[in-house]
Amino acid sequence: MKNALHLADSGSRALSYLLGALCLTLAAAVFATSLAPAAIAEWTLEVFGLSFIGLFSALVFISLFAWVRLGQRPQQTDFWLEVGLHGANGVSTLALTFTLLGISLGIGTLAEQDLTPDTVQAIIGDLTKHFSLAFLTTVVGLPTAAVLRALLSISVEARKIGGPL
Repeated sequence: MKNALHLADSGSRALSYLLGALCLTLAAAVFATSLAPAAIAEWTLEVFGLSFIGLFSALVFISLFAWVRLGQRPQQTDFWLEVGLHGANGVSTLALTFTLLGISLGIGTLAEQDLTPDTVQAIIGDLTKHFSLAFLTTVVGLPTAAVLRALLSISVEARKIGGPL
């Protein structure tokens, strides 16, 4: 029972960090674009899609959960560091996979249609939509993965020298 409570506590903390980061990102996006939060959320869902957002959130949560467990389980530092680093590496793999998917979908869209002066505008619109997915997943995923890796590695090293986690 005690283990279940510790896991629930770690999950709650990791979810709080994830939601806090989401709120700060949304606030920065509102400030930078002057769009309403609902418009930003709609654009995000349209560009990235539910599958990328869901997988990305799950992998970030896993890394944050491992980071929280690092602070609670000093005797299991190596295990939780590996879990967190695998989650962070999963974020970068996901970003690159969706980059290739977006490029493939864009090229596939281009290959399936006849290119005439009447259809050029619609074809370019579809192509740029897929390329937007491709490049934005990389722009979001790779820096996020780097931040997660740094958070985990620096926390472990800080613990080794007796600093705060």
